[in-house]
Amino acid sequence: MYFAVFAGLLLIGLIVFAPLPPWMWAALAAVAGAGFLIVRHLSHGTHAASPAEPTYFLPPPVENREHRVVDVALPSQEEDYDFLFSATVRWSPLGGTTGEAGANLGNLAVDAILERAMAITRDRPPGRASLVQHELNGALGTMQPDTAERVRAMAESVVLTLSDHDRQRLDKLAEIRKEKAVWEHERTYEQSRREYLGKDVLKDPGSAVVWWLARNDDQVEKVVEDLGILAQVSSAANNQEVPEHFRHLTQWQSSPRLADDGEPGTSGLRCDSSAADIFATFLKSADFPDGDPQRALFSRQVAEYLTKYGKQGVADDLIRRFDAPDDFMPDDEAPPSGRPGEGPPVGDLG
Repeated sequence: MYFAVFAGLLLIGLIVFAPLPPWMWAALAAVAGAGFLIVRHLSHGTHAASPAEPTYFLPPPVENREHRVVDVALPSQEEDYDFLFSATVRWSPLGGTTGEAGANLGNLAVDAILERAMAITRDRPPGRASLVQHELNGALGTMQPDTAERVRAMAESVVLTLSDHDRQRLDKLAEIRKEKAVWEHERTYEQSRREYLGKDVLKDPGSAVVWWLARNDDQVEKVVEDLGILAQVSSAANNQEVPEHFRHLTQWQSSPRLADDGEPGTSGLRCDSSAADIFATFLKSADFPDGDPQRALFSRQVAEYLTKYGKQGVADDLIRRFDAPDDFMPDDEAPPSGRPGEGPPVGDLG
């Protein structure tokens, strides 16, 4: 390079300061041209000898993408009750799948997440949606490859719900199940109680007496008074007649009854006895013997009260049955008192 510069300066000086013949000018031009070619050749050789600069190829950046899925139906443990799944799916391609023609890697990532979610929800009850949601957030929160190993995917912000209608149906069914459980417990309690009373307490009058004493151990006299009632209740519970040795204690055997001819008997009252029959039993119990004048007077006074209360037929029956005096007047104009010496006035009863 320096030689070319020197030759050029020499040529310029000769041209300016020394007159030369024409052939000298041609020779100088040839020398200058040769020098220029030599310098150019040397310059290219120097560049070729220098080492080539390294070329750096950066790998393409890894793709990180996301897709949002909303209200995708996922099966639950109960048929016809689906969960509604929503989440943000994040994914990245694996290996040489970047830019693969004809492959929608985002859809592959979403499908992989739904498969992982369904593996959990299909075994969970629909009434536990909030609990299953937390389980899915944990299970889907890590990057995992799909079955074809083309993408890795994870899910964030998972939301799992039920439709409003399904939730209302489940609430109603739960309420019915609770009511049914309470009813079954009450029925079982009632059956157990009936079995206890029928087969244990009221099995026979003796069992009833023992049960009564166990609950009222300080009232022995009371249970003696109620023996007839206990015998009747026990017999009624078993659809049986009152045992023979308890019949004299029952209510209908506690007082004499009228015989078939209308006279007082000793067997007890019949359930179909008339008012006059019952009154006759009362007179007998109250110690009004036949032929006693006070019996006739008392009967007349009772007949007067029955007449005042509109029971004229019963009053007439008493008059006929119990020999009331002939001057008996069964109306409000009857004298205020009976014959002298026969008893107190009507108004003084009681």
